[in-house]
Amino acid sequence: MRRTERQPVTGSNSLWQLYRTVPFGTVFKNTLINEVARYVPVFPWKNWLYRRLLHMEVGARTAIAFKVTVDLLYPERIRIGSNTIIGYHTTILTHEYLVEEYRIGDVVIGNHVMIGANTTILPGVTIGDGAVIGAGSLVNKDVPPGMLAAGNPIRLIRKREEPLSLPEDSASSSDSLL
Repeated sequence: MRRTERQPVTGSNSLWQLYRTVPFGTVFKNTLINEVARYVPVFPWKNWLYRRLLHMEVGARTAIAFKVTVDLLYPERIRIGSNTIIGYHTTILTHEYLVEEYRIGDVVIGNHVMIGANTTILPGVTIGDGAVIGAGSLVNKDVPPGMLAAGNPIRLIRKREEPLSLPEDSASSSDSLL
């Protein structure tokens, strides 16, 4: 089960009431920053945008690929570890607006994780260190450390045979161009 906070609404559907839950200015700012970050081709610059302007936690040497979309309403609820790859056109959500309620939940992605292209990550899930997520997957539940998982919905396939390792000196280095 995903870990989400459920908020019931009355009257019209929850998305129609969006600006009662998140101010319009915040959504507008987050949308602009997200659209710029999706196209920035330099990983340290992109990570700076996510860290400083969207208040996400992004580890050193993490590569967030072209056209990745992070949550527009609650990006600060996304934590990504070091030396992780988020593949092309992936979507990371920390909210879901339903007819009678909305839900929000943290997304935690560990260190040394590889997420394939066109993956959707739903709110309230944790992807453990060293996990590999196949392209086109729907991550609707936790993925344990070191696990290979894929599918829509995601299916745990097997434990990886050899864990990813990172040299000691590069794990602590900062993102820089030189």
